[in-house]
Amino acid sequence: MPMDIDLARIGAFTSEFGDAAALHRGLSHWNHRRLAPAVPSADWTAHLNTDFRMLRLEGAFIEAFRARVAPLVAAVPSDPAGFVAWFEGLKDSGPGQGDPLFPWLAADASLEDLRWFLTQEAAGEAGFDDLVALTQVKLPARPKLELARNYWDEMGRGHPGGMHGPMLDRTIQALALDPSIDATVWPSLCLANTLTAFATTRRYVYQSIGALGVVELTSPTRVGHVAEGLKRLGQPPEARKYFALHAHLDVEHSHSWNAEALVPLVEADPDCASHIAEGALMRLICGVQCFEAYRAHLWERREVYAAE
Repeated sequence: MPMDIDLARIGAFTSEFGDAAALHRGLSHWNHRRLAPAVPSADWTAHLNTDFRMLRLEGAFIEAFRARVAPLVAAVPSDPAGFVAWFEGLKDSGPGQGDPLFPWLAADASLEDLRWFLTQEAAGEAGFDDLVALTQVKLPARPKLELARNYWDEMGRGHPGGMHGPMLDRTIQALALDPSIDATVWPSLCLANTLTAFATTRRYVYQSIGALGVVELTSPTRVGHVAEGLKRLGQPPEARKYFALHAHLDVEHSHSWNAEALVPLVEADPDCASHIAEGALMRLICGVQCFEAYRAHLWERREVYAAE
């Protein structure tokens, strides 16, 4: 049975943070700047002051989000077998599963609709490969090896043509997309900001493991629908390859992640199960907010066209 989640209470946190769009655009621009390769500069202390202010804002946002998710993880099993069963159940009962947006993208969306959707997704893309690399720092050997294997797949196993990030870039180029932070709906930015906060902050390492694991668990169906939509609209294999690959590969990744990352971590520290669960649910809730925003834009536009 799907989880009963009050998104009005969990979503934007407007009472604490005011304008959600301004919050997440600010965090997105900051993340873009702080994670980009750079060289020493004379104004490094000014950057530190900015980082301190933004870290406090980021932390306050994540903690407010955690507080709203806490009731949902209060009864999560803390034994490895029970926890993995709960976690794998998110594929069917987790927030956002079976959203009608994706079958619609596969069967009915126009190329313009898919281009808008993919522009939003590309602008909010946090980079799964980099998130995995950041998360694995100082993990125990068995989970670390699993994240390393996952990262190696993301890197195309050493072959530039198989690297997943550049593969997505080629989709963006093939479809002539122009993603930008300021033209993106805030829920997509919120998703990327949440995952980035998890991966770059060691106190959220278990949340990051849960969030990344639930992506592997739940994404194959969604990306498969996107691949179907692109194929239906006559897009070349190069434009579809990223989505077709993940529709199959993430199933294998999910089984390995659960067995080799989740099980040993919960065996070593049963208390971490609730933190892993938090991260998974927070990632899924961010997805729900995206799907609602995407449907509101795409389906309202279709209704306007139909009325004309």
